[in-house]
Amino acid sequence: MSERFNTRAALAVGVTVFCWASAFVSIRDAGRHLDPGPLTLGRAGVAAVVLLAVWAIRREGLPGRRAWPGIATAGVLWFGVYMVALNWGEQLVDAGTAALIVNIGPILIALLGGWILKEGFPPRLFLGITVAFAGVAVVSLSMSRDSAASVLGVLLCLVSAITYAISVVVQKPTLQHCSSLQFTAFGNAIAAVLCLPFAPQLFAQLGDAPVSATLHVLYLGLFPTALAFLTWGYALRYTTAGKMGATTYVVPAIVVALSWAFLGEIPTWLTLAGGALALVGVAISRSGGRAGKKAAPPAAPAEEVAPTAKS
Repeated sequence: MSERFNTRAALAVGVTVFCWASAFVSIRDAGRHLDPGPLTLGRAGVAAVVLLAVWAIRREGLPGRRAWPGIATAGVLWFGVYMVALNWGEQLVDAGTAALIVNIGPILIALLGGWILKEGFPPRLFLGITVAFAGVAVVSLSMSRDSAASVLGVLLCLVSAITYAISVVVQKPTLQHCSSLQFTAFGNAIAAVLCLPFAPQLFAQLGDAPVSATLHVLYLGLFPTALAFLTWGYALRYTTAGKMGATTYVVPAIVVALSWAFLGEIPTWLTLAGGALALVGVAISRSGGRAGKKAAPPAAPAEEVAPTAKS
């Protein structure tokens, strides 16, 4: 079955990349008042509470037994380690360096997806990724400060890229045994439990911080986490992990636009050119082509493959 354009999946991707882009702007402001660990706990905790409430109302039941290894992996690596490492890393290196290193992730996703998920190595996908990464590199160069990057900061951003890539590749087959809601709700619950040691710091820092910090935590939990990861999981059913990873190269271009609109950070022509190049790369990677390997059919809904998914 060939991959077909799916309007709902396309809209889901759009929601995801916009929310994830807005998260960078929100984290930048929240990071002035909250340390990486407490911020991750607040974000994952808000998402877990909301999503588990929705899960209970929908009465979906527990995920299938074969879904739990993937959910646990994402809970530890994606909703936990990735977010702590990224929040911490962005405090030690400038935004340009962080963006460049973290965006190694989609390249790793394409390589791991081609190898582990048997998605193949479509030339058009890798051409698009190359062009998009070049655009991100231009944006990063224009944003970087004239200062030496922290070795620890670079390593933390690299950890973010690796955990992100592993989690996406794990998520694709896991969605055959659970719904996107189950995956995201229980993944965030696992991350929140693991981050509970940061609870005293979170409440202490929120108590000393302005109201805007609390609003940022709520926003990050509700939209870039709860909503965006749901729409990401939905869209991932209808395309390959490699193409979904490449789509995230739209994020830096949106971040530039949002920073311009809300933070008054006027981009240079070099930044705009890099953002445009990244968008061209995404368009190439998402376009069809005879050389590309046909995508796997959408994963069957969890209700069909996991009898325990509904109560």
